[in-house]
Amino acid sequence: MSIINDLFAPSDNPKSIGAKFRARRLKKFEKLFFRNFNPEKTIRILDVGGTDYFWKGSQIPNVPGVCITLLNLQLEKTTHPHIKALVGDATAMPEFEDKKFDLVFSNSVIEHVYTYENQAKMAAEIQRVGKRYFVQTPNRYFPVEAHYALPFAQYMPKRLLFFLLTKTRLSRMTKWKPQDAQQYQDEIRLLNEKEMKTLFPGSKMLKEKTMGMIKSLTAHNLR
Repeated sequence: MSIINDLFAPSDNPKSIGAKFRARRLKKFEKLFFRNFNPEKTIRILDVGGTDYFWKGSQIPNVPGVCITLLNLQLEKTTHPHIKALVGDATAMPEFEDKKFDLVFSNSVIEHVYTYENQAKMAAEIQRVGKRYFVQTPNRYFPVEAHYALPFAQYMPKRLLFFLLTKTRLSRMTKWKPQDAQQYQDEIRLLNEKEMKTLFPGSKMLKEKTMGMIKSLTAHNLR
């Protein structure tokens, strides 16, 4: 049972399916990163909604000229000398001037800002403060909803989904706390490819596939 629990745990569990997808995604990002940036120069990266833990599997923070800033609603703990944390709002970043960062990175965050209006604000701010960007989000049309690990959860009536999350162990082999289930239902708005292209005009779209289907979408302007 513990093996099954690990597989369906959130992606911060290194044994989970989500962690394996994230590691594969990180490798693709690193290839693009090292094609685009000169490691002998200072490289300023803003990670919107990021964590110190995410970067532990990457060699990028160890590059001498790299400085990564984590931006979250609450202050994140950091342990790496090249990673610092700030408190801020992804939909409004007046503390940063235009093109402050060489790269803005964001992994599975833009779907958590409640409304399409907020997603548009976040996308606009990312493109304003960053010279380049790499923004990933789960694909709305992938059959298994990424946050609940439930088939077609994104199409369920909210009452039914709330019941399944809080009264059964179908989602990640656990019963959710009612306040957590409600929070996720309130804040998550999944995006599709057309919307991502609209939010990031002129971007390239990296499509992460599994079983022949698109699991996640990444808009970027890296060569």
